Amino acid sequence: MGFDFNYMLSLVPILLKYLGTTLAMAAWGLVFALVLAVALALIRVYKIPVLDQLSQLYISFFRGTPLLVQLFLLYYGLPQVFPVFVGLDAFSAAVIGLSLHFAAYKAESIRAAITGVERSQMEASLSIGMTEMQAMRRIILPQATRIALPSLMNYFIDMIKSTSLAFTLGVTEIMARAQMEASSSFKFFEAFLAVALIYWMMVVILTRVQYWAEAKLNKAYVR
Repeated sequence: MGFDFNYMLSLVPILLKYLGTTLAMAAWGLVFALVLAVALALIRVYKIPVLDQLSQLYISFFRGTPLLVQLFLLYYGLPQVFPVFVGLDAFSAAVIGLSLHFAAYKAESIRAAITGVERSQMEASLSIGMTEMQAMRRIILPQATRIALPSLMNYFIDMIKSTSLAFTLGVTEIMARAQMEASSSFKFFEAFLAVALIYWMMVVILTRVQYWAEAKLNKAYVR
């Protein structure tokens, strides 16, 4: 059996119908992960007693275990221990799993970016009457955003690719649809190459957005 180029092309519009599900998972995951990551990073920066130790444990666990295992624990394991999770649908479980997993990585990037801003910035802010939280919100975090942007965008790109694991929970997104088409036609190479090209195009577009955002944020620093 040779390579069926026409069949691969015919799959593209079919797979694109499920692209919205993939992007929705990634978008919701991005929002929740960023909120949680900022909270964790601030806890680490200010070394809040007890919470700092708990945040370190959280980061260690979610960075030290595979995402697929975390998704299975969340979707299949938790309902056995906590009945309240029995009604959790596969899409929500995937979003929660992606958020928890990538928040651990983003928290460390944000923490490093905050500590990378010169201490004199905080001291100057305090000297003109700002509170520490005002200085953090108005002065430190905007500068930390510029520093953390490349790594945060890389994690978002990784998150989009990781949504392909959601099909193991039963979510019908582009990877799941490709698997279905491959199983029915036995043209596995064509089906998976088509889905690979779609992921690749998404990453290319996001990379362009990343370069544009970096140039925009760095404009004030170019001499």
